[in-house]
Amino acid sequence: MKKVICSPVANTLVIVESPTKARTIKGFLPKGFHVEASMGHVRDLPNNASEIPAAQKGQKWANLGVNTTADFEPLYVVPKDKKKVVKELKAALKGADQLLLATDEDREGESISWHLLQLLAPKVPVRRMVFHEITKEAIAKSLESTRDLDMELVHAQETRRILDRLVGYTLSPLLWKKVAWGLSAGRVQSVAVRLLVQRERARRAFHSGSYWDLKAQLEKLDNGFEAKLISLSGQRIAIGNDFDESTGELKKDSKVLLLNQEEAEGLALNLHKSTWTVCSVEEKPTVRKPVPPFTTSTLQQEANRKLRLSARETMRCAQGLYERGFITYMRTDSVQLSEQAVDAARTCVKSKYGIDYLSKSPRQFSNKSRNAQEAHEAIRPAGESFRTPNETGLDGRDLAVYELIWKRTVASQMSDARLTMLAIELSAKKAIFRATGKRIDFPGFFRAYVEGSDDPEAALEGQEALLPDLQVGDELIPKAVEALGHQTQPPARYSEASLVKMLEREGIGRPSTYASIIGTIVDRGYSSLQNNSLIPSFTAFAVTALLEEHFPDLVDTGFTARMEETLDEISTGKVKWLPYLEGFYKGDKGLESQVQLREGDIDPGSSRTIDLKGLSCVVRIGRFGAYLESKRVGEGGEEELIKATLPKEITPGDLDEEKVELILKQKVEGPESLGVDPDTKEEVYLLFGQYGPYVQRGQVSEDSPKPKRASLPKGTDPQSLTLEEALGLLRLPRLLGEHPEGGKVQAGLGRFGPYIVWDKGKGDKDYRSLKGDDDVLEVTIDRAMELLAMPKRGRGGRTALKDLGLPKGSKENIQLFDGPYGLYVKQGKVNASLPEGKTADDITLEDAVELLATKIASKKSSRKKTTAKKSSKKTQTTKKTEPRKAPKTTKSGRLRASAVRVIKPAQN
Repeated sequence: MKKVICSPVANTLVIVESPTKARTIKGFLPKGFHVEASMGHVRDLPNNASEIPAAQKGQKWANLGVNTTADFEPLYVVPKDKKKVVKELKAALKGADQLLLATDEDREGESISWHLLQLLAPKVPVRRMVFHEITKEAIAKSLESTRDLDMELVHAQETRRILDRLVGYTLSPLLWKKVAWGLSAGRVQSVAVRLLVQRERARRAFHSGSYWDLKAQLEKLDNGFEAKLISLSGQRIAIGNDFDESTGELKKDSKVLLLNQEEAEGLALNLHKSTWTVCSVEEKPTVRKPVPPFTTSTLQQEANRKLRLSARETMRCAQGLYERGFITYMRTDSVQLSEQAVDAARTCVKSKYGIDYLSKSPRQFSNKSRNAQEAHEAIRPAGESFRTPNETGLDGRDLAVYELIWKRTVASQMSDARLTMLAIELSAKKAIFRATGKRIDFPGFFRAYVEGSDDPEAALEGQEALLPDLQVGDELIPKAVEALGHQTQPPARYSEASLVKMLEREGIGRPSTYASIIGTIVDRGYSSLQNNSLIPSFTAFAVTALLEEHFPDLVDTGFTARMEETLDEISTGKVKWLPYLEGFYKGDKGLESQVQLREGDIDPGSSRTIDLKGLSCVVRIGRFGAYLESKRVGEGGEEELIKATLPKEITPGDLDEEKVELILKQKVEGPESLGVDPDTKEEVYLLFGQYGPYVQRGQVSEDSPKPKRASLPKGTDPQSLTLEEALGLLRLPRLLGEHPEGGKVQAGLGRFGPYIVWDKGKGDKDYRSLKGDDDVLEVTIDRAMELLAMPKRGRGGRTALKDLGLPKGSKENIQLFDGPYGLYVKQGKVNASLPEGKTADDITLEDAVELLATKIASKKSSRKKTTAKKSSKKTQTTKKTEPRKAPKTTKSGRLRASAVRVIKPAQN
């Protein structure tokens, strides 16, 4: 592609995506250059019927947003919130003599530039300006090598966008009809959901096996160590890998010895007083090499493991660091470093760790992942020299992510770590025990970075497990020999890190989209995130089963990976985009025909039914969530159908026959009484509801329509709940004491769990959530004061990123938070999301006041509309002579688009 030096034109307009990027780049541009932000995408396919232009509203394909009969021509519209931006960009262009499109250098950035070009229709020279870091040198270099738009990249991105829309908007309506309203399917999303479901199925099918072995404590010259039993009478002792996961028994043809508890304890007693002899000593030198610098996916994985950040939070943080000039571009599959970066990293190694820790020659790495592309550079600190984390002025999450990137980049140019693996075998009668250890001879890159560890120095100590200096023939007497019982464990659920790793390994989707895919899976109710594990819902099971049976290719990892390869080939010009879309969507085997053909064969009743092995009933998906359905013989001998709502906290992997019986028993026999409240003389009941187990004092009656209730704290076992504990929960909130500054301090249990509150009077209350080790029934006033002294956290336990200040005439400050759906401002109980393109650095107190005022106004407007609708309905019920009008229909009898509520399906 032809590259041209950008001539110093008097008035040059530069367009980037965000105000932060605009502010950073502005400082590196020559005089006469003016920078504006597009605030992300300025055009897209319509999200709902209201965005469809009047000229296209009657077209059959309009809701799809793609005219499949006219070469898949997309219908692009400017969203309402972007019309003002486009108007401002057009005004800025009027006074310009040259336009530079400086959006990100990947496919999406190329696409944004193309949309800007189409919308603005400039009559001045236009060039594309690309760079992978925002530094003075990088910007100067990019001005010397501007280029035309890369239309192959544009076609690749647009094909991907159209393909995602075709899959999402063709399959999602089918799911609404056959499973539940509001569900979505997506080209990558549905495959990711299936991976979660497959893992959960494996957990359900798992049968645990039990085995016993021995552990001995030995000592030589005050140097203690452990040894484990590995064989007895020449036969190897069974370990977890020897068991069949489907039966819980030893695998067939397994030639191992399985000890039971009695045998293991008897052997431990027999060997305790014996003399043990060293029969072998082994030392094996080994070398560990540093891992490559970060790519998008490895950064997401490591930030999740080390910092407990979600993929979405990691990418949001990395985006901010890039746009402020701290790191290079964060969407990349490359592990390569430029010569400049290698020199900078090696300089850091010499200055901080010394010449001995520098690798003998510069290191370069190569990609091993499938479909690796976007070949810029790995994610690294920006510039010709790397600022150390302490020199950046960053704090909080930004500092943690930058430090992670800095350490990993610097470590990549450090020397190998040299270790010696140690092993000692000891014989005691007919038993052989083995002790293993590790000696770090030279730490090398471990000094800077240990994968999966927060503190390299601490990790060095933890990784080193020394053994005493022993020789063959040495004799020892054990200090203790202990019999240990073990249970094999089911396959671990996916964390965000392990799911990202699996998606990349299988070549599914692009790493730059993983954050939004995982976010969509959680947002749409296909999975919940608990203790850093992604747990699929019953809805995920139902949808996956339907797609596996009727559209197996669309959830097959191999098929999806091949599709991804083809999309990459479109970006290089090897494959033409239009014939590919034609083959995928049209024809007898195309998606459109397949959905039409199979729709009549799919029974909604079967699609909403989940048959889980080992249960005496079935699970169904209803309007209000999952429920149990079972046939039981009633008192009259007739068969009755019993339905009972499943509490939301119960997942497919956790539902067993014991829980089923408990829920159905309560449905049939009524709530279980725990005893009588001595104060009120009323029965206290344990019940199960949609949101989990709870206790209730008394029964619902005309005199007491809303008896006192209290949810069980998370982790409480309903089976072991006592009357005393139930009464304690029902008596919440409880007074802990008086606050030194005045007001009461109480402990209570609310919608988001246990808490303490300082009631200052006149409606002013200060809340803090209780920590995991705190018991709401036992927490003291001293502990409450400790918690109240801690910084206040926002929604989801988040600490405020920034305090924007106190607006005039207001009693509460406005704070900025980072939530699961992005940045938002909060004042009191009112939250307002930041618009696309706004960042933590851009937002001002005035902006926040305006956002909150708009949010409050929209709430009032919504309430008025609701009131008006209710009033209208009441009027209609009094006018019995006026029949209710039916929705408008077409000649074919189908509802018009205006009469149908459109729910936005997933796009990935």
